[in-house]
Amino acid sequence: MLQLANTPRLSDSVMDTAIALTKMNVDCLPILGDSKNPIGIITNRMLLDAFIHGGHDEPIFKYMSREDFSIICSDDSLLDIYKLPYQYFLVVNKEHILVGMLTKNEIMKGLSIYIEGINQDLHTTDILDIILNSAYEGVAVVDKDGIIVEFNEAYSRFIGVDKKDAIGRPVSEVIDNTNLHHTVKSGISERGVIQYIQGQPMVVHRIPLWKDGELVGAVGMLIFEGVTELYRIYERFLEKTVQNRKINSQKLFQNTKVSNSTIEQIIGTSESVANLKRMTRKVAKTEATVLITGESGTGKEMFAHSIHDLSHYNQGPFISVNCGAIPEHLFESELFGYEEGAFTGAKKGGKPGKFELAESGTIFLDEIGEMPQMMQTKLLRVLQEKMFERVGGVKQIQLKARVVTATNRNLKEMVLSGTFREDLYYRINVIELTIPPLRKRQEDVPILIAHFLTDICKKYEMAEKEITGEAISSLMGYEWYGNIRELANIIEKVVILTEGNIIDSHHLPNYIKRQHFSPIPTLSPINQLKKEEDNKEKEMIVQSLEESAGNKSKAADKLGIHRTTLYKKLKKHGLQ
Repeated sequence: MLQLANTPRLSDSVMDTAIALTKMNVDCLPILGDSKNPIGIITNRMLLDAFIHGGHDEPIFKYMSREDFSIICSDDSLLDIYKLPYQYFLVVNKEHILVGMLTKNEIMKGLSIYIEGINQDLHTTDILDIILNSAYEGVAVVDKDGIIVEFNEAYSRFIGVDKKDAIGRPVSEVIDNTNLHHTVKSGISERGVIQYIQGQPMVVHRIPLWKDGELVGAVGMLIFEGVTELYRIYERFLEKTVQNRKINSQKLFQNTKVSNSTIEQIIGTSESVANLKRMTRKVAKTEATVLITGESGTGKEMFAHSIHDLSHYNQGPFISVNCGAIPEHLFESELFGYEEGAFTGAKKGGKPGKFELAESGTIFLDEIGEMPQMMQTKLLRVLQEKMFERVGGVKQIQLKARVVTATNRNLKEMVLSGTFREDLYYRINVIELTIPPLRKRQEDVPILIAHFLTDICKKYEMAEKEITGEAISSLMGYEWYGNIRELANIIEKVVILTEGNIIDSHHLPNYIKRQHFSPIPTLSPINQLKKEEDNKEKEMIVQSLEESAGNKSKAADKLGIHRTTLYKKLKKHGLQ
């Protein structure tokens, strides 16, 4: 790893940076911000471009790049880093101070050395054999055609099929109600699902196996004593055969479980949810501020928690603040804390605020659109300077937490109406994660229903209930303006009120059945005319935007309306 001594700052000139680059004999250097945190990179090619355009004495920030690099922690595993699509990696310590830089080639070289070390010290066949035959879990491995290629003794004892009779046969012929042959087709992992084997409900994991980007098989694990036993067996093997290894396998396994815990709990197989998960994993590794938008009940806090779990701040606390639930006169002391004697009734010794409590972790400002304008100004200052003071205090406290925000309101409209600061909006909205409402991803409704059915029956210690296809059809036809929260409430209600073990459509609330089965109303002549006028207006707006290359001010001028009016019409026609 390249050790960096005199790293360029934002205010350094192009010439000074070029000299530093030459002295260190490298083709790329990071650029530091005012708080000594890395915010960009400069390469030989960028410097050459600056010299060509006569920018010798100009500040380097005009030519640096804010892309094609990732910020990583010094104790991150190469196994987690090498898949990231970046050429340069800026390495920070636990205080988020830059300590070095790695290139993609260095990462791959290090990974090669790591793999070579594993090949020398460990025998993969021995590991697999020990795991398969020592684990309490039943373990079965299938190839891409669903044919069993590995089968351990625990599974053999449980289902009463000899290992030699199982290997080489289709898994669907050997294991009751298995879905492993579908896993090798879909590539979707399933963890903690219920599978009935010989009439007994069992918890199973199904994990796809990939090699060089190709799906080559899948592993099915039958849980008896818990999956952690598998990790203990693997750790015992490492302790016995590789005593001088520096990597702590227990920490590796635990970190993997913690880092993925929340995001794996987000249920959905729709393309929009899959894209959101991919984007969440990508932005979590960076220092960028994230704004999560979406209607109430869509699960914004779960995505915020996922960002925390997958980030370098995951060892610290996750502090959630509902900005809509704090009285305006208490906002400042709630966020920044207060000193003793700051006001009447102040506690002896003072009190730390949410920003202090979130040190080395993440502070989640939910419903930030409800924040009073006075506090918007103070929050902007904190985010810019990374410093704040307690109420009644004079000591500057450094902000050592990641800030993630969320809202169910349209902040763009609030900026236009003057109720939300424009500069704060752009400060918190470097990356925006927009969570779609449930009615726009209806393919996820059956999966959510199955999850809530199992969860709620377990909560109330009831026998697990089933739901008919007609009832699911009715639920899928509903608009779900309360989103996932409303769906969970409906399932809980029908589980409690339904006497038998079968939930049918007549058990559902009347307003859901009415919406599903009501005929489509016909439009009156006046409403038909209004609809035609709306369509014509929408076409004119789209045409004006295309002619203006997306510039809304120019489009508004073409249409002869104010820009604010154009924004309202864009929302009306769903053209946001």
